This record gives sequence, structure tokens and C-alpha cells, in this order.
Amino acid sequence: MKNRLIPMLLLGLLCMLAYSKETPVPNIIVFLADDLGYGDLGCYGNPIIKTPHIDQLAREGVMLTDCHSGGTVCSPSRSALLTGRNPYRSGFFYIHGKDTYLRDAEITIAELLREKGYQTGFWGKWHLSALEKTRYNQPGPSEQGFDYWMGTTVNAFDGPKNPGKFILNGKPMGQADGWYCDVIVDSACDWLKNKRNKSKPFFLYMCSHEPHTPIAPPIKYSRLYDNRQVDALEKKTLYGREARPKKDISAYKKEYYGTVTQLDDAFGRLMSTLDELGLKENTLVIFTSDNGPETPVNLSESKGEWDDPSRDKCFGTPGILRGMKRFPYEGGHRVPGIARWPGKISQGSSSDTLFNGTDFLPTLCNLAGATIPCDRPIDGTDAFPAFLNQKVMRDHSAIWFYPNHEDTYFRMPQMSLRRDHYTLIGWLPKKTDGVNLKTWMASNDPERFDLYDLTKDPSQTKNIASQKPELVASMKAEMTVLWREMRDEGLAGKNMLKNK
Repeated sequence: MKNRLIPMLLLGLLCMLAYSKETPVPNIIVFLADDLGYGDLGCYGNPIIKTPHIDQLAREGVMLTDCHSGGTVCSPSRSALLTGRNPYRSGFFYIHGKDTYLRDAEITIAELLREKGYQTGFWGKWHLSALEKTRYNQPGPSEQGFDYWMGTTVNAFDGPKNPGKFILNGKPMGQADGWYCDVIVDSACDWLKNKRNKSKPFFLYMCSHEPHTPIAPPIKYSRLYDNRQVDALEKKTLYGREARPKKDISAYKKEYYGTVTQLDDAFGRLMSTLDELGLKENTLVIFTSDNGPETPVNLSESKGEWDDPSRDKCFGTPGILRGMKRFPYEGGHRVPGIARWPGKISQGSSSDTLFNGTDFLPTLCNLAGATIPCDRPIDGTDAFPAFLNQKVMRDHSAIWFYPNHEDTYFRMPQMSLRRDHYTLIGWLPKKTDGVNLKTWMASNDPERFDLYDLTKDPSQTKNIASQKPELVASMKAEMTVLWREMRDEGLAGKNMLKNK
């Protein structure tokens, strides 16, 4: 494990040399939807939701069928994307809070690309620290490498229409005019047209609120899905093999579907701006999601502890995959992934090579000729070959965590590890009453395992652990090593890294 950076650095050097000889550094846009499921787009087989602009991106580039977020919930996946490190290393066992934030000692894509002359911009949901400095005085986008930014700490919990908590380069903006996805896209388009230095390449990181709750699209979008045909198709929709609420929430489905189409329209305007400005040909655009779709479960039905009516509007689907947001099963972290770079990525192609959320940093840095940090573990690798449906070399298997301990309700494991087309699911021992979460994690290793062959069983319905004991033993050993290493670094906190 100690020497795993060496082959990655050598590969990165070779890739940098190849790119520098053949290609000017590209502009880069990463567009991150929130809680968008693997099965929520037309190009991924959704029979209901209309997403013509994102589908067009897929026709002009590559559609990844094995793309994964770096975590199974908001903040961890965003940490992984920006740092190239499993979020547990950065202390993101769950979402951002008073003591959980992206520390200044972490190094982000934006910082590394800025060192190579890129202009860097961020728009949308940050969820890695408090942007309001009056709260915790945590480092924000400015300290993490972004020259220009307009964002909110979390989602638009006051509603996606006219959200009131945007901050522009550190200063509160007041109430914005329009829906969240439209506001961030219109601002980014204005920056591209009027504010950027046109002599420099740019990196834009854009994070929509949609289709996270609260869900409230313009009526013109929800009206598209208010008909009997949609009603019939929805009854056939799969939801990760998770039970739906006992109460009837069917009247809300049109709002979820309309929200995804609204997001698609906003994304389409961003793509049209690239065309208008002549930027399409040398801009790498990547569209993806931060985790699987939300589950409209009201805990009051089963435990009497929590009732969240806003989640009644969640009709996102992982397609045939098992699990939803938070679940270490495939449906919790396998997400849409589309990449377009004309002339470098084949049009209308697909790739079944795994691309993980931790791969963004090394992949984009190697394209830009930026140096990947060597003073800390980087879990991602240069996965640009995945965009070409070619093999990607990794020093260790991809691994995902979720620190759940409520076995009686969630029925979910705490981790999964992927090796080739096999995935190992691991459970920690049940947490006893009176033991806090960190103590429980720090003192336990996974003890129960399921194994699935995703080639034959993408829905994870047939546990084959008993049929392949040697493979289980090997994957268990790797899972345990990675679990301990990543967990312990995160629990140790900022002392593991030197300040910048």
C-alpha cells in the first residue's frame, strides 16, 4: 500500500507528455446534479423523463455505464471529487457540520489547475463548509482555489424558486431571481461571455440543487407529466428494491419529473453558450450526479422519529440497480456519467470501464499538465482511458462507505468494495447502546459479507459468497486494510496533513 503512488505518478507523467504533444490544454466543465439517479435520464433508459439536452451530450460524447460518485451522500462525494481522496480520509463520514468541513490542508483540483494558469469558477451547492463566515469561519471556495464563485452552503431549503442564500465571492447576494438551476447557469454563462480572461483556459465546477428536495418546478414542466401514460409507466418504475410510503404520493411524481426536465433545459443553455462563443471544440464537459436518488420514506411510519414530507416528491430511480441514496449497494453510488470532448472522445460511444468520483483530480490534472500531490494518499487514478472504453490501472479497489448503524430501519451495510466485476458488501457489528458513532467505527472491522457478480447480477439479488470463499477472503482482506487506513486518517483529522 505504501508504494501505490509510484505507478500512478509514472502513468501520469506519460499521460502528461502525450497530452502536451498532441493537444492544447482543454477548458473543463464539471456539472454535478444532486440526487439524480442512474436511471433518471432518457439516454440511460428512462421511459418517462424527457432530457433532450443531456441526451444530446451523450450522442456527442461517451456515456459511462459504470460511473460512480465518491460517496453515497452529498458532502462525502463532493469532497472526493475535489480532492481525489476517499472522503473518509478527509473526515467526511457524513455531511458537513460544525466539526466536519473541507480543511485548508486539503488540496483541490481548483488549486492545482490554477497553478497551471487556469481560471477557476464555482457555482451552486458547496456543502463542504459554511460559506457564511459568521457561522464557523471555515475555509470556503476562495481558500480552496476558486477565483470566482457564487454558491449556497447547502441546498435551497427555502425553495428552489428565488433562493435567498446565495453568496457571491464571500458577500451575501440577497434573494436571487429565478429557480436555482437557472440562476447558476445564467450566472456562469454571463461569466463566460463577459467576465473571464479569454486568453486563459478555465475550469468550472457547477452544482445544481435539482432534483434534491424541496422540489417545486415551474408549472410548465410539471404539466408535461400530468397524464395517464405517465401514471402507467410510473407503476413499472423500480426504486432500488426499497418499499414506498404507505400513503399515496403519486400526485407528486409530475413535479420530480418536471424538475429533471427543467434541469436539462438549464444545462442546454450552458451548452448553447459554449457553441455561441466557439468554445465547444476544446472544452471537456462532464455531467454526473453526487449520489443515487433520494427515498421518499417517512420514518414516522416505522419508528415514529422523523417525518419529512418534502421527500414525498422523490421519484428518482437507480434503474435496475439495488439501493438508493446512502446505500453502499450500487444504486447508492453508481450514477450517470457523460463526457464530451470533440475530437478526443468518440461521438455516440459508451464505456463500461469504471470511473470513480476520486478519479476527477488525477484525470483532470494530467490533462492540464498539473502536478498531482505526492505528500498524501490519492485514491483516484488517471481514468481518462475510461472515456475511451479502455482499461484503467488502479493501485487498489474502489471502496464506498456509509456510517449507518440503524439496522432495524435502514437494513443496509456500511461499505462496499469493487474488484473487476465483483462487489463485496460488508457489515460492521451492530452498535451497542451508549457507544458513540466514532468509537464504534474506530473499534470495529467488517465482520459479515455478501458477494455479487455485477456482470450476471447487476440488481444484486444473488449472494454468491459461499460459492467463492477464496475471492471473499481476498477482498475481505483488502476491504479491511482500506477501511482501517481511511477511517483512521479521517478520525485523526487535520493533524494528518500539513497546512498549505
